[in-house]
Amino acid sequence: MSASHGTAASPFKQPKAVWAVAFACVISFMGIGLVDPILPALAESLHATPSQVSLLFSSYLIVTAVAMLIVGWVSSRFGAKRTLVIGLVIIVVFAALAGTSGSINGIVGFRAGWGLGNALFIATSLAVIVASASGGFGGAIILYETALGLGIAVGPLLGGELGAISWRGPFFGVAVLMAIALAATIAFVPSLPKPQHRTSPLAPLKALRHRGLLTMGIMALLYNWGFFTMLGYAPYPMELDAHQLGLVFTGWGLLVAAFSVFFAPRLQARYGTAPVLYANLLGLGIVMAVIATGVSTPGVVIVAVIVSGAFIGINNTLTTQAVMLVSPVERPVASSAYGFLRFIGGGLAPYVAGKLADATDLSVPFYVGAATFVLAIPVLATGHGLLRRAEQQTVDGPPVTATLTPVGAAAAPGTPPLIVAVGAHDRAAVIVDAAAQLARDAGSPLEVVHVQQTAVVEEQAVDTEDTEQARAAVTVHLDRLAAHDIPATGQILTSVGDHAAAGRVLAQHASDVHARTVAVGRSPRGPLAQFADGSFTTALTHAADCTVVLVDPDHSPRPLTAATLTELRNSPA
Repeated sequence: MSASHGTAASPFKQPKAVWAVAFACVISFMGIGLVDPILPALAESLHATPSQVSLLFSSYLIVTAVAMLIVGWVSSRFGAKRTLVIGLVIIVVFAALAGTSGSINGIVGFRAGWGLGNALFIATSLAVIVASASGGFGGAIILYETALGLGIAVGPLLGGELGAISWRGPFFGVAVLMAIALAATIAFVPSLPKPQHRTSPLAPLKALRHRGLLTMGIMALLYNWGFFTMLGYAPYPMELDAHQLGLVFTGWGLLVAAFSVFFAPRLQARYGTAPVLYANLLGLGIVMAVIATGVSTPGVVIVAVIVSGAFIGINNTLTTQAVMLVSPVERPVASSAYGFLRFIGGGLAPYVAGKLADATDLSVPFYVGAATFVLAIPVLATGHGLLRRAEQQTVDGPPVTATLTPVGAAAAPGTPPLIVAVGAHDRAAVIVDAAAQLARDAGSPLEVVHVQQTAVVEEQAVDTEDTEQARAAVTVHLDRLAAHDIPATGQILTSVGDHAAAGRVLAQHASDVHARTVAVGRSPRGPLAQFADGSFTTALTHAADCTVVLVDPDHSPRPLTAATLTELRNSPA
């Protein structure tokens, strides 16, 4: 067959457009951590109380929350690139103005403008990277997750270094770096087509009428209340300078990034979304209670804050996936509605914490934060049934978990098929052709299953391709196979965030059609992601009744087992 058998492309070999937006993502994700190390210095230099300084968080997050309601409408009206550029311009202008301000009230106001720009940017950045990336969405998601991890981890470190020079340093630093990203975005990112239909600015609020989305949104509000109470007030009892605070929050950021990307999917696959969230919220409540009781001992606060990064990383990943699983509305609309409630909680918390600290003592806001973490557990429990059913099948409305849709002619009864699962990347044809040779040798028909995924990273969700694009990809495979007299049928496997659920659905389908073998190829995301616990391939291998093989045109098919998964996971990319 005519498909090229070239080697898999590196996810980091991307067009300049992708690198421009990825760079901006790093700076954007630095946002909160960049400011945290300078909070005590701001209070001292501007003769402000901690409660006044906390308004830097409140103004930024509340404006971001309200803006999340309209960013979908703005993007659908003006297009992704123009929305991205507008957001970057606003960030550059207001970050620079914050650096020139001489009063805490001025900085609070300019941070509000910064929040508007950030909402416009984060709502479109993932979609632009996915649309511009080469080699399919897998490489795009790796790059976005890398930017996320770098921003969270490096932000406090850079903020500490610049803050040690002057409290103005982090603000000017963001302005300069975002100006570079703005210039690169204008120069390298092409104009992208507008969505086929415009999103109503009221759509996110209307979406909150759905019980599942509202329940998960309130849970996220309570979680973020505790989270931003800690970020806004933990620096004060640590009694450290800006450089030392930067190191502490860098340790925290490293745990957030690691547990978000590597550990959350494994825990989700092993125990389920809701049980992990219950345990995680309880753990956060305990950590906050430790901070409250040890608020007069800097060492206790430092260790507790760093440890909290592990819980926050898990929670950020699984909460967003839970929202997408139970939401019977379009993913971007659900993301905006969830972001609204999430950021409202984060914005109100520092303001209320400041008032409580002024009226009582510094331990009270942390006790309240601990209570909100724990209160989120019964709120989540009210939606437990919806979440469990969503993971197993569907809730009322459109499908929200992995589902199969036939493409082309139905399979003829008789010989069990060989199934090949592929995604939207540049080696899909190579994998299908290798599986076709196996099917021909075995005298079996081939069933091509195209995996169409909704990417979920942090609070963002984006459809990597629409149904027509997925259908077209399957049709191309079927036409090529038909030209070589290979009998084949097609399916689209739609997946939302939870890769393991998609793997289990395919395993059940293979059992239903009595498939002899299921073939998969190497993922562009690399062996660590593909063969990790909680991945599509691992869940498929463990759940399938038939043989699962890894196909590669340059090597013999390799049966996948628990032992070979471990070996492959540790192999070079």
